[in-house]
Amino acid sequence: MTPNRAFKTAIYEQLARIAKALASPARLELLDLLAQGPKNVDLLAAQSGQSRANASQHLQVLRGARLVEASKSGLHVTYRLAGDEVADHYLALRKLAETRLTEVERITRDYLEQRGQLEAIDGADLVGRMRRGEVTLLDVRPADEYAIRHIPGAISVPLSELEWRLSELPGDLEIVAYCRGPYCVMSVEAVELLRARGFTAVRLDDGVHDWRWRGGDLVSGEEPA
Repeated sequence: MTPNRAFKTAIYEQLARIAKALASPARLELLDLLAQGPKNVDLLAAQSGQSRANASQHLQVLRGARLVEASKSGLHVTYRLAGDEVADHYLALRKLAETRLTEVERITRDYLEQRGQLEAIDGADLVGRMRRGEVTLLDVRPADEYAIRHIPGAISVPLSELEWRLSELPGDLEIVAYCRGPYCVMSVEAVELLRARGFTAVRLDDGVHDWRWRGGDLVSGEEPA
């Protein structure tokens, strides 16, 4: 093997480490969840519908490819993305699939059509309507994810709390709910509940990293009193 061929083979072998680590639906979902912020194994397992053992194995593969990092405190191990570039790569992969695979659009359309939620507000339209005070933006993710990063002006009302916090919401404004991105179903469930209770509600497909990808600002911290 010539030095040139050995060099190229060695480089592509390293690139393939990333591709192999991503070649799993379960691991892609774990990356999507970790894009919201650090999480421990038990939480990741619960949110991804996996056993703790399976989630741990997949996280080790991602860690071996240096896509995630881990820190230990006592018996608890917390995982986080190795950097925003990992979230960017996941988004690029997702957008490539959306562009090249018609199945992605069909599966999404069929699901949303069954739930009566094909329509979603555009991000640029949302900014203008928020400035004019025409809508209320709800972040229905868990409160810890909201505290890490959220869209400016969003109110934190986790889906698990939405039913008993309806009285806090203005009844004269349209409500826009968002969660982790276009394939997160929490916003779909939130809109269903809101509409059933008489509110005018619609989804925002963007999650926080989609919002950042499009050039939008993000803020961190607890919701102001």
